Amino acid sequence: MRTKQVIWASVATLVMVSCAPRHYQLTSVERSRIIIDSRYDQQPDAKAAEYLAPFKRVNDSIMGPVMGQVAHNMHPDRPESDLTNLLSDILVWAAKDYGEQPVLGVYNRGGVRADLTKGDVTYGDILDVAPFENKICFVTLTGAQLMKLFSQIAKRGGEGVSKGVELVITKDGQLVSARLHGKEIDPKAEYRVATINYLLEGNDGMDAFCEGTNKVAPTEASNNTRYLIMNYFKDKHARGEIVDAKVEGRIKVRSEK
Repeated sequence: MRTKQVIWASVATLVMVSCAPRHYQLTSVERSRIIIDSRYDQQPDAKAAEYLAPFKRVNDSIMGPVMGQVAHNMHPDRPESDLTNLLSDILVWAAKDYGEQPVLGVYNRGGVRADLTKGDVTYGDILDVAPFENKICFVTLTGAQLMKLFSQIAKRGGEGVSKGVELVITKDGQLVSARLHGKEIDPKAEYRVATINYLLEGNDGMDAFCEGTNKVAPTEASNNTRYLIMNYFKDKHARGEIVDAKVEGRIKVRSEK
């Protein structure tokens, strides 16, 4: 279970106890941020703990198993981050189980809802990172369509892209250049892309995906991204490897002169 939560509390001193509200008026509104952490565990209420114990055992049995380890704290960010890089790479890694060979993966920053903390990574941690029912899918884009997609990614200030993508963008969201695995994008060539169904539908401003062809979008729950992430960590753990990812210049913001 998590040791820290954030609760926003709003208090308004407004009282209405009759059908004559004109006797009352709002005098103030107060809001504070309350961090719920281990300090509140120092003197637990015995009856509350007893009541919650069976639920905690069930929760821990599901969320507690360790899937693997991560080398350092990872946080999703733009234009690029270690965590969005990792998730995009996992989409490409998972493609082999679908008989696919995508040349790049795209994972949206908005779909990443938590950090990963150095050390053990549990199923609950992975569920926090990927809480939605997003599923892996594949689509073929022409080079011209891919450049449109890269322009849309630039406009958003960056998104998760897999290893081999090299984008240069401006601070105001313009695409300056794009390369893939060291080569320029051929507008007439075809490129197989791994992504998630949410983006395949054109969401998050990336409607270039809608123009693609040969779409493969499995609907079974086993294709959910959280299971792909879990399988990746379990595979690394079985090999005695710690999961790592870095910011490595996949998306660079051009410095203004």
